[in-house]
Formats: sequence, C-alpha cells, structure tokens
Amino acid sequence: MSVPSSASPDPERDQPHAVLQHRWRRLFPGLSVTILIALASAFLSEHYGAPAMLLAILIGLALHFLAEDPKTAEGLDFASRTVLRIGIALLGLRVSVAMFAELGAAVIAMIVAAVALTILFGLLAARLTNQGAAFGFLTGGAVAICGASAAMAISAALGSTRSKEADQQMVFTVIGVTMLSTLAMIFYPIVASLAGLDDHQTGIFLGATIHDVAQVAGAGFSVSVPAGETAVFVKLIRVTMLAPVVLVAALAFRRTITSDVKRPPLLPGFVVAFLILAGLNSLVSIPPMIADWAGTISRWALLVAIAAVGVKTSLPEVFKIGGRAIGLLVADTVFLAALVLAVLVFAGL
Repeated sequence: MSVPSSASPDPERDQPHAVLQHRWRRLFPGLSVTILIALASAFLSEHYGAPAMLLAILIGLALHFLAEDPKTAEGLDFASRTVLRIGIALLGLRVSVAMFAELGAAVIAMIVAAVALTILFGLLAARLTNQGAAFGFLTGGAVAICGASAAMAISAALGSTRSKEADQQMVFTVIGVTMLSTLAMIFYPIVASLAGLDDHQTGIFLGATIHDVAQVAGAGFSVSVPAGETAVFVKLIRVTMLAPVVLVAALAFRRTITSDVKRPPLLPGFVVAFLILAGLNSLVSIPPMIADWAGTISRWALLVAIAAVGVKTSLPEVFKIGGRAIGLLVADTVFLAALVLAVLVFAGL
C-alpha cells in the first residue's frame, strides 16, 4: 500500500526566488538585446564621435524583426518602459535648489519663459501643419528641455493615449533633436561669437538652446572653461523643468483618452522619484561618488531604453511621418535659439 504523497509545492506560488527566476528568463532575451545595442552604441560613439543615442536608435531600427519574436517582446517592453523610468528618475540627483540661487532670478525667468514659449510655439505650429497637439507638445518639450530624455519622458507620461503611432513619433523626435543638437554644437558657438556675446552670455545661450547635455558640454568647453561650466549649469536648470512639463502633459491629454483605455496617473511615479531625489540633493550633500554613479546608471538606462524603442519601431512607418514634421522640429529649434539670443543681446543678461 503506497503512502499518499503530499502535494508538490508550486514554485510560482511558494518560492519567491523561483518567481524571480521565471520572470528573469522571460525578460532576458529582449533585455540582453537592448544591452548589447547600448554597449555597441557607446563603443562606436567613443571611437567615432557620433551621438550614442542616435546610434542606439539606428541599430535598434535595423533589428526591428526581433520585435515580432515572442521570446524578446517582454524584455523589450521592460527596457522601453521600466528601465526608461529608472533613468529619468535618477536625473533628479543632478539638480538642486542651489543651482537656481547661483544663476540669479533674471536668468531663471528667461529659461522658464523660453521653455514655456517653445512648447506653446510647438503646439501652435503643429496645429497649423495638422500634426496633432500631442506631437506638437512632444516636439516642443523635447526641444525646450533636454532632447531625447524629455521626448521619452513626455511620451511615457502620455501613456496609453498613443500606442504604436506614439512610438514612431517618439523615435522620429529623438532622431531629429539629436541630429539638430549635433549641428547646434558646431554652429551655435559661431553664432554667439558673431552676436558679440561674452563667455558668460555664450554659456547661457548654449545651455539654454542646445538639446542634449553632451552637446552642450562639447559646445561650451570648445569656447572656454567658464563658458562650458555656465552652459552645463544652465542646461541642468532646464532639466528641472522636466517634472512640471510632464505633469502638464498628463493633465492636458488625460481628457483625450477614451473610457475603455486605462488613463496614465496625473503625476507618473518616475517623476515623483525625480522630484524626491532632487529634493534630497537640495537638502543634504550627496557624496560625489554616489552622484557620479547615479549619472552613469541614468545614462546607460536611457541608452538601453532608447535601443528598445528603436527595435520596436518600424523604419518605413517612421518615414511616413513626413516632411512637415521635420519642419516642425526645425522651427521649434530656430524659435528657441532666436528667442534666447534676442534676450541676451537686447536685455544684456
């Protein structure tokens, strides 16, 4: 007579580590692809000077066929959503209230006004070219704040209002602002010199107009060390505008979501984390090593995330967005540069 054996434990229910292992096995194929793309992009960027974000998107686009494979789909979704949010949240450790005090009220007011007016200009230009308000907000916010990072954050805040078309628009925006930022890095120092700006004014101009931090630093330090330091400082002030702009985006576009679609939260969790870390950095002295590690993790997380978005996006579909969208990005960029330059020249900041 056999002794009845007890029911075998369910590893999915009774062993948390087994659940984690199962989850990891599902995420690993897609996540490993995005990490490899990020590593390749960083290597090529270091050796050939091209922006790593742009390279990650282009390599990802070439591997779009992997998005159709069920083995990689879950990992790609995790990288494009969760890893993205981690990268944006960690940007909070790069900003603090002390930055505002050091620049002065006039410069802060100019930066805030430039961000707001550029987004409004993007909305107006999108309306005039029949591009849609969401795309106008996306391009205006990306140009006004911090390029690719802002584009991904705003797109994430809009949540389910946009789906596959949203990913295509975001990829288009990231490619566009990255290329325009590289051109600005080359030509804006020349524009500042022709306008007769001193090193301090040049730093403000470069930091307030170039989209990506790396290009801001490249342009600023090509002029002088003081110009470079001021440019990076001003750029980080623009980064602090990310949280209120994302909140505005969530509020403005919640009403456009149908009742059968889950609405994104008013203030996404990653923005709350961004604000908490920024507040922590303002209240206590974060050791430089921790801040450096956070910055490194943030850069890599954003690179992995944009690689995932690239893989999930069809290049032919991106091209369908059209020439008017290119014109919209260029118009936003020219508007921001002209506005800041006019204030510096005529107001004498």
